[in-house]
Amino acid sequence: MRNRFLDLLRFLAIVRVVVYHVTGWATLTLVFPAMSVMFALAGSLMAASLGRSGAPAVGRRLRRLLPSLWVLAAVFVPAMLLTGLPLTPKVLLWLFPVADPPANYWGALALSPIWYLRDYLWFVLASPVALWLFRRAPLPTLLAPYAVLAAIESGVYASAPAAVQQFGLYFGAWLLGFAHQDGTLRRLANRVLWPAATVLVAAGGAWILTHPGPRGYDLNDIPLGNALWSAGFILVLLGRGPASAAWVDRNALFGRVVTVLNRRALTVYLWHMAFVVALTPLVDVVGWSHQDPVGLAIRIALIFALVGVVTLLVGWVEDVAARRPPELVPGARRPVPAGPGHPVRRPAGHPGTPARGNTAAPTGRAVVPGQRIREPETVEITAGRP
Repeated sequence: MRNRFLDLLRFLAIVRVVVYHVTGWATLTLVFPAMSVMFALAGSLMAASLGRSGAPAVGRRLRRLLPSLWVLAAVFVPAMLLTGLPLTPKVLLWLFPVADPPANYWGALALSPIWYLRDYLWFVLASPVALWLFRRAPLPTLLAPYAVLAAIESGVYASAPAAVQQFGLYFGAWLLGFAHQDGTLRRLANRVLWPAATVLVAAGGAWILTHPGPRGYDLNDIPLGNALWSAGFILVLLGRGPASAAWVDRNALFGRVVTVLNRRALTVYLWHMAFVVALTPLVDVVGWSHQDPVGLAIRIALIFALVGVVTLLVGWVEDVAARRPPELVPGARRPVPAGPGHPVRRPAGHPGTPARGNTAAPTGRAVVPGQRIREPETVEITAGRP
């Protein structure tokens, strides 16, 4: 069974990312460090896949990742080529973004979330070796990305490429996902986990306060503070979060929304920024400013509506990539076919339903008076790893 608590975290992360890009509120990055949480969840899933099938899991993960990018590229790359983007071999990076693919003046902003796929791609490729190292030397492996980032931010390794800085910033969260999947975080005693989380948040907060970026205390501008602050959050969320969250589905509508955003997370993430960029000048003309709460609410509603439309149009690609039956809106309950393993339930009094007290055997065979009918064994289903 799926861990609905992890689904809830991914749902909150996606919503937070979209709202942040519409509003620009730096406080949202502190309240919920969404990108690090998403990398931690992805790391947990990657460790589970490697545990099930080994190195071939890398190919399967890439198969699920890239088709949605190709759909986006099929729309935007021709548009950028027609508006000034030079046609060079680097355009092929839109097929396999091991580095930032090229974009023109408007595409660079509209398609800026591509960095997430670049980092995700490298983390997936590095995961077999990283998981092998983590299981043999967990603490040194976990500390390595943070040490690299600290060296960069302190000036010891000031000339580091941007890709190395991104490794230091987010690969630690990915490795914390490994620790979650292996049960390491859950096994940490409270006397270890809570002080460690407190120290990380305090150290990250101190760095953030003393190193504000151009947008103030926005985590996206303060890499070391971001990494430490986020690590403290992840320790608590994954180390002490519930094993499941069945209450998510008590409200059918909310549960369906959580399911849809989980099944369409990549589509929503890839497409939402283009709508933010396209709508900003239009809503400014109407007068819906960032200082107007009603205007912001309208902006957010419009972005989610447009993302919803594009998700209906191309979101099914995620189903095909995952080898699931394609759906326009995921999460519909399918009827269970009747068969030997799925007996048809009939109401009392229905023709063919044994009367109360009748001891007919499930197979329909006659029962010798006094013979005890063996009850079917009960199979306990527990929430397993994601």
